[in-house]
Amino acid sequence: MSGEAKLPKEFLWGYATASYQIEGSASEGGRAPSIWDAFCKTPGKIRDGSSGDIASDSYRLWKEDVVLLTSYGVKAYRFSLSWSRIIPKGGRNDPINEEGIQFYRTLLEELLHNGIVPFVTLHHWDSPQGLHDKYGGWLNKDEIIEDYVNYAKVCFRAFGDIVQNWITHNEPWCVSLLGYGSGRFAPGHVGDTEHWIVAHNLLLAHAYAVKAYREEFKPAQGGQIGITLDCQWTIPYDDSPETTARALDFKLTRFADPIYRGQYPARVKTIIGDRLPEFSPEERAIVQGSSDFFGLNTYTTHVIQHDGDGDESVGFVKMGHTRSDGTQLGTQSEFDWLQTYGPGFRNLLNYLWKTYQKPIYVTENGFAVKNENNVTSQEAIHDKDRAEYFEQYTKALLQAVTEDGADVRGYFGWSLLDNFEWADGYLVRFGVTRVDYDTQRRTPKDSAAFLSKWFKDHIHG
Repeated sequence: MSGEAKLPKEFLWGYATASYQIEGSASEGGRAPSIWDAFCKTPGKIRDGSSGDIASDSYRLWKEDVVLLTSYGVKAYRFSLSWSRIIPKGGRNDPINEEGIQFYRTLLEELLHNGIVPFVTLHHWDSPQGLHDKYGGWLNKDEIIEDYVNYAKVCFRAFGDIVQNWITHNEPWCVSLLGYGSGRFAPGHVGDTEHWIVAHNLLLAHAYAVKAYREEFKPAQGGQIGITLDCQWTIPYDDSPETTARALDFKLTRFADPIYRGQYPARVKTIIGDRLPEFSPEERAIVQGSSDFFGLNTYTTHVIQHDGDGDESVGFVKMGHTRSDGTQLGTQSEFDWLQTYGPGFRNLLNYLWKTYQKPIYVTENGFAVKNENNVTSQEAIHDKDRAEYFEQYTKALLQAVTEDGADVRGYFGWSLLDNFEWADGYLVRFGVTRVDYDTQRRTPKDSAAFLSKWFKDHIHG
């Protein structure tokens, strides 16, 4: 392999998870409900009527998870903290749960003992139900920012001596639009205005938490902090001006441009009008430049067409995977929105690096094999479509770094384990490790073996 292009020695790779999706033990260890606990109890919201009450049982089986990570040869692990496990009621004047602090501290120490670098996400969608009940959660700008920053500072104090990589929010687009627009995610609100308010407040909470870290903790702790945004590469269906003008992922720029450029894109302002909150001069100064890196969650590429009667939240485009000649981009997953298309990943990495000039960490990337939940465990571990997906996307990653010069410093496959897939419950599986939910037995899939070998072969020793 000596003559083949390789990633830098410092390149970090591993897997990602999220607290509500894997931990379980929802009412144990001092944890109080999050908005997802309440949402799951609403009939009809989760396809199979399930919840994260048990999930992949990682609150109890975390040592097995670390053993798995070590056996896979990863260099890093991205996971999230449960806000309501650390501050059960969530507020700045509410008690801190030392049992929750100790759980995460022990996990972090075990990761470091095994040479695994932790990437810690503060908020992966599961904000405390107590704050939602008290004042409306993310809709209440003044209260939620203060409570979120307080929570972040509690975490910086408790873990910052051994955590060098922080992520404030995971995918604020999903929190805002799916939670407060379509109602598909917690807390289940439907409307065309609230989600813009929530998105704005998420940006401000992120920025003020970063300000607190940089001013109060970074001088002694020396880490880095940023945010993870989700976006997909887009290909115009045709060369009409209406389509090509909308080729850029609308949900990317509405978050990335304030963070990296200091303002909402003109197109967002034009479409949303006075429903879009404005930053004060002070807020704009705090938001701009508030991420040390570009945290990227990406799964697929979309073929887009102009749709003047469509959804404003995605910029009046219709998204799919069918080219104008009728062919499909790639292999179909369990989800309509996800097909394999590695070249789009390469294009996206190059675009983000050239546009925002920040080092990139791919914080999620993965594939849900079609019908995987309907086959036996023995069949499921031979996950050919997922392995082929990772083969395409790692090739694209290598090309972007070694041929194109994109500054990509890490890659996290989604996900370490089969887990609770939000509104789809346990019907969809993304893990490179099969989880038998009856016994919680973990079994590595072929895709795990592929990634372990690929990164071993493609990172300089």
